[in-house]
Amino acid sequence: MEKTLHKDLYFKSDWFKKECENIFHKEWFCVGREEDIPHIGDYKAINIGGESIFILRSDDQIIKAFHNFCKHRGCQLIEDKTSGQLKRNIICPYHSWTYNFDGSVARTPHLDVDLDDPKFHLNRVNLDIWGGFIFLNINGDKSLSDQIGNVQEQFKRYPLEDLLSSSRYDYSVESNWKVIIENYNECYHCAGVHPELCKVVPAFRENGGSSLDWEEGIPQREGTNTFTFTGTTNRPAFPGLNENEKEKHFGQAIYPNLLISLSMDHVAAFIVLPEDSNRTSIDCRILFHPEAISMKDFNPSDAAEFWHMINKQDWNICEKVQKGMNSSVFEYGFYGKMEDENLDIRKYISEKLGISFD
Repeated sequence: MEKTLHKDLYFKSDWFKKECENIFHKEWFCVGREEDIPHIGDYKAINIGGESIFILRSDDQIIKAFHNFCKHRGCQLIEDKTSGQLKRNIICPYHSWTYNFDGSVARTPHLDVDLDDPKFHLNRVNLDIWGGFIFLNINGDKSLSDQIGNVQEQFKRYPLEDLLSSSRYDYSVESNWKVIIENYNECYHCAGVHPELCKVVPAFRENGGSSLDWEEGIPQREGTNTFTFTGTTNRPAFPGLNENEKEKHFGQAIYPNLLISLSMDHVAAFIVLPEDSNRTSIDCRILFHPEAISMKDFNPSDAAEFWHMINKQDWNICEKVQKGMNSSVFEYGFYGKMEDENLDIRKYISEKLGISFD
């Protein structure tokens, strides 16, 4: 069996710093959905590895992203982990320097400043949108399309950009972010951790989950076709899906931090944002088609409550993994054949951090 990453990469703050510098500050990473900021002046502020950034819908209706500091003295403009709506401008709380929604400086009280000089404008952060998901890139130079690759083709028939978050859960998990990604990447744990899920998808417990073909989709119990407690729903399939997609379940980890699970009528999306080496925030969305939402008897709870149960089971086991690995005699674990997908995350992390494996 192949070794996992060394324990230190799940606990040590210096490794977490390297991950932020080489992954979250260089790669495209997901921060939310386009629907989160629907109106001019709507904003959302995040902090990833010490980099404070806010996204904002500008006067031209385009979502933009900026480093979250005033060009005068560096004061933070918007408090981290907040969202809301600005009326007309971005105003620094320190000396009231004022910026337009496009990042240009508009007013510098009592100072004679050339407002057209770009050195006084806010620093932009690269932003792109795929499938309705907002991605940022702080220092990298490749395109989002290049980074996510064939995922775009794989899910081209799913109307991801049209879907809306009818249910949302925010979780704080006492676990390293990679433990959460690794847990998502395998179903060896499903039989023991997710008995209710395995009733709907028996394939998850067969042979320890070693025969799953995610490219072709995962078959469900006969007579079921979605992720709910009964495996059924009154919602129609997304328009445009082929017959295989109407019957099977698909999932994909889009590194570094977006996990998506696709059923025929809804999508569960997980935006994984590390807070430090031992804690991770997870923004979970259950996304539905507007046509389904407009149904008189639309009720998202059949899918949302099912996913919330599965999520709590996953986060609980991830926290147990984090606690167990903290043992003084633990150095690394092993990946079984049904956990081969986790060799991808090991390879990904190793390449970004310059770690070699024998």
